[in-house]
Amino acid sequence: MAISHKGRLKRKPSGGLYTRAGKKKLYELGRKPTNTLIGVKHSSRIIRVRGGNSRQFTLVAHDANLYDPKSRKHVKAVIKTETGNPANVNYVRRNILTKGSIVDTDKGKARITSRPGQHGSVEAVLI
Repeated sequence: MAISHKGRLKRKPSGGLYTRAGKKKLYELGRKPTNTLIGVKHSSRIIRVRGGNSRQFTLVAHDANLYDPKSRKHVKAVIKTETGNPANVNYVRRNILTKGSIVDTDKGKARITSRPGQHGSVEAVLI
């Protein structure tokens, strides 16, 4: 069944069902979370989104575009493991990358500034 972002909950506080105010619309369509993992082979998918546009999202990430604030340069760094995640502590154990995740790279610790499940790439800042 499709994931819908209709808005209101299905059930009343009494436990009864609300009657639908209208059909499900295509623009209310949602998707399951991507849950981008750290892995050996980089894997991404391209999907069609609203307006006929396309969006690339990352399923497995191997490296990150790392920005060094001291030298003001971008370098490519290999992601070793995830060390912290303010969104969900269980994501650290499962190595799921989200925006704000703290990762250990071969250049040092970095914080992810992009949304790997939305942007198709992993951008990070050295900390």
